[in-house]
Amino acid sequence: MSSASAHVVIVGAGHAGGTVAALLRQYGHEGPITLLGEEPIPPYQRPPLSKAWLKGEADADSLALKPLEFYTENNIDFRPNAVATKLDRGAKTVTLADGSTVSYDILILATGARAISLPIEGKDLAGILFLRTAADAEALKAAVGPGKTLAVVGGGYIGLEVAASGRALGAEVVVIEREQRLLARVACEALSSFFQDRHVSHGVRFELGATVTGYLGRDGHVVGVRLDDGREIACDAVVVGVGAHPNEELAKDAGLECARGVVVDLDARSVTDPSIFAIGDVAHRPMPIYDRMFRMESVPNALEQAKQAASAIMGRPRPPGECPWQWSDQYDLKLQIAGYAFDVDEIVVRGEPASGKFAVFHLKGDQVQAVEAINSPPEFMMGKMLILNRKPVNKAKLADPSVSMKEVAA
Repeated sequence: MSSASAHVVIVGAGHAGGTVAALLRQYGHEGPITLLGEEPIPPYQRPPLSKAWLKGEADADSLALKPLEFYTENNIDFRPNAVATKLDRGAKTVTLADGSTVSYDILILATGARAISLPIEGKDLAGILFLRTAADAEALKAAVGPGKTLAVVGGGYIGLEVAASGRALGAEVVVIEREQRLLARVACEALSSFFQDRHVSHGVRFELGATVTGYLGRDGHVVGVRLDDGREIACDAVVVGVGAHPNEELAKDAGLECARGVVVDLDARSVTDPSIFAIGDVAHRPMPIYDRMFRMESVPNALEQAKQAASAIMGRPRPPGECPWQWSDQYDLKLQIAGYAFDVDEIVVRGEPASGKFAVFHLKGDQVQAVEAINSPPEFMMGKMLILNRKPVNKAKLADPSVSMKEVAA
């Protein structure tokens, strides 16, 4: 059987799963496509959940990747509320929670990642929320507003976006971070300080170097958090944003090689089983730019791997490699990040943080490894190019905002 007529089953109807289903049809796949989603709604954009959705500026329809009828019109068997529980690679079947099985010729795992829960006292109280799904965002929107206090556990990008949205909705917000600074795992000190100052100016409170050791409850609902120094902070709801874990259990139990994510090649194909692909947050993939393997959680990565898998299945040329990137919106700030700060030995700040418009370049020798650009699109765009092309840069020019980024990149 040719790949063009094979039955492709996609487990996971997030950004990656929804995109690869559409791309297969766009690339001329004629065989059946089954798209299994755990949620009750079709694939949608997740980044706006912590921003536009919370503020009431978006809903399931406006965030849908495609209208529901797209799947019918394109002969894609979209099944909501379909939870896959077992993968049998020998029989080439996926078993669902209702006991039914789906047979595949080609399987694409797009199972995403789930929020990490803190294994502490009171973790099952109502009002302890995460932000991975539309249902999560809806619950959070109902829990915050004027007169309410929101505790955010984790000072990473999700935590800060939720804090900004919470303030926009009129809630008091306190962010609790166990490291001594915000964004400690993902950003340099200049950026941490900048975001902390901006949030403080909007009325957000911070508890840094503090660990949550328990949740306090009344009548089954959270009413506060306890810190490691014994202090208690009263709140009406808690959002936990301390990272995510790939949903790799299905793959692992079936014997696929996993390394905190399903290990795949540059076609997004499992290194264990050629009839299985893994894309998006669940994939542990090669990053040729940095000569390493890595698991990425971003929409651009989900889209890139959806293209890789669809191209490989349809026998099209492998798409050119891309520079990884992501973004974060907080208040009137747009942060755009290109690349990853691997093996960095120098940081160059271009522009003045106090102006609210600057960029931080992370260098290894004279090569740009990553750039974090605040309200600075040229630095982001040219930075992306420099990272992808591995071109050496003149550091003096890079640090001088009077020299255009075009000239720096030339």
